[in-house]
Amino acid sequence: MPFIDSKVTVKMSDDQKETLKNSLGQAITTMNKTESYLMVGINDGYDLFMGGKKLDKGAYVEVSVFGDVTPKACDAMTGKICDIFADVLGIPGNAVYVTYHGVHDWGWNGGNF
Repeated sequence: MPFIDSKVTVKMSDDQKETLKNSLGQAITTMNKTESYLMVGINDGYDLFMGGKKLDKGAYVEVSVFGDVTPKACDAMTGKICDIFADVLGIPGNAVYVTYHGVHDWGWNGGNF
């Protein structure tokens, strides 16, 4: 079960949120995961600061996946995420920061996978 949590500085319309969700659903296949189990969180209008300065347009994206992640898959996914955030929200790749977490203990429905 992957989870992509996005914190973005811009306010988003419902259409933009839907487009972002759908685009991330396609991109997650890069990590050998499927959209059918993908959870997406979107925090828009979020204050982000880098180097002591507030970002007008920026994003911090956390990608958590059940199991291990590989550097190759993470690199490919970062490229897709940067393209998506540029296309959907006009946030340039140099203002999109992405972290990855391989999770081995993930609970759901009263138990762990």
